[in-house]
Amino acid sequence: MSIWTRIRDAFEALSNGSSFSQIFESLTQPPEKTLAFTIAVIGLGAKIAKADGTVTRDEVTAFKEVFQIDAADEAHAARIFNLARQDVSGFEAYARSVAKMFKDNNDVLVDLLEGLFYIASADGVHHPLEEAFLHRVSNIFGLDARTFNAIKSRAMPGAPADPYVVLGASPDQDIDQIKARWQQIVRETHPDRMMSRGVPEEAIKLATNRMVAVNAAWDAIKAERDL
Repeated sequence: MSIWTRIRDAFEALSNGSSFSQIFESLTQPPEKTLAFTIAVIGLGAKIAKADGTVTRDEVTAFKEVFQIDAADEAHAARIFNLARQDVSGFEAYARSVAKMFKDNNDVLVDLLEGLFYIASADGVHHPLEEAFLHRVSNIFGLDARTFNAIKSRAMPGAPADPYVVLGASPDQDIDQIKARWQQIVRETHPDRMMSRGVPEEAIKLATNRMVAVNAAWDAIKAERDL
């Protein structure tokens, strides 16, 4: 049974005319981490798709690409995404619930925010309202500025490609410190590690994108220092 079928079943069992936000609140402590992660991205992803006032086909497509939705599951996923998109509740309520849900796992919140950046940048336009949305979500998640800028540099087209920013490192650190930081990200980005903390298999494309960015940043720093 796919994660979309499990989510559909959960929503059908709880809906009874309820809004997405009401159902979301009732699932803030679901038994499966993957279910929690996906519901969180659905709610916040639908909100950021509207942050600039419009929902483009590219943004909906990006949502599907992040989760690699099989053709058989597209109808289930679209129905749930549209329910979230139509809900009038504010995104900050979602973000607070998500932060509470994953309060003991900061890496999951980083995964979530990176997925939201990917969705926001799908139409190729970096809108100030989307930037403000993402920054506010990051603050609610309790992520610091260095982490936010690293995610932005990895996931948003046109963002500064400073390799130190991508790694969340600093030019005044020695190479061993930077290497340790790169190795830490590589470990945390391994698909098995990501799935163990709740990222569903359908969303492991996030790991692929991150690995490309951090490896390129590490190579750039080595080249800069003639290593």
